[in-house]
Amino acid sequence: MALYAIGDLHLSLGVDKPMDVFGGSWNNYVEKIRAGFSGLGSDDVCVLCGDTSWGITFEECLEDFRFVHELPGRKIILKGNHDYWWATATKIKEFFAKNGIDSIDILNNNCFFYGGAAICGTRGWLMDEESDAEHNSKIVAREKGRLRMSLQAAGEAAEKLCFFHYPPRYKEYVCSEFVEELNEFGVKRCWYGHIHSQGHRFAVRGEVEGIDYEIVSADFVNFAPIKII
Repeated sequence: MALYAIGDLHLSLGVDKPMDVFGGSWNNYVEKIRAGFSGLGSDDVCVLCGDTSWGITFEECLEDFRFVHELPGRKIILKGNHDYWWATATKIKEFFAKNGIDSIDILNNNCFFYGGAAICGTRGWLMDEESDAEHNSKIVAREKGRLRMSLQAAGEAAEKLCFFHYPPRYKEYVCSEFVEELNEFGVKRCWYGHIHSQGHRFAVRGEVEGIDYEIVSADFVNFAPIKII
């Protein structure tokens, strides 16, 4: 039994938006994902750090989630900026149950326990994604609240492992609101996705001010989940 993470699968089995059009490492990426997961066992757990499906409606992303469901192990997913299908946790769970998808859980204002550790997280936000300062502030405040709820749900867990879609740090940028929460709750390790292609070279990796950061975007990890524990 082991814990893994990967982000940004960008599946599009139900819509015409394949990532193969970008060429390079994205060529034949669906089969690469299948091969990447082949090393996992049925009792392993993998956190998917957002941007799982390009579908906009549940119907459009159904084939993507059937694909994810059939991959080995239990999957815990959080929201990415391209997960337009995302709804309330209740509606998502009802959708999964209706379609026999029972190997996927939702990380949203909650946490999951893995041994003595707690799996926490939220989508996050990059302040430079929008020019409207008020809009940015509202989203950061909302995501900070969701992160706090997730970390609080972890209680006295021996270790709180934190997962984001957006990186809390990127280039010279730092979202202090998120980092403050991580520090308050004693988080020492953090994983994120979102960053692709040439942006990889600007990704913050390793320990910064007591917290270890790692990027797990699918094209960065060669479409194979990385082992955490």
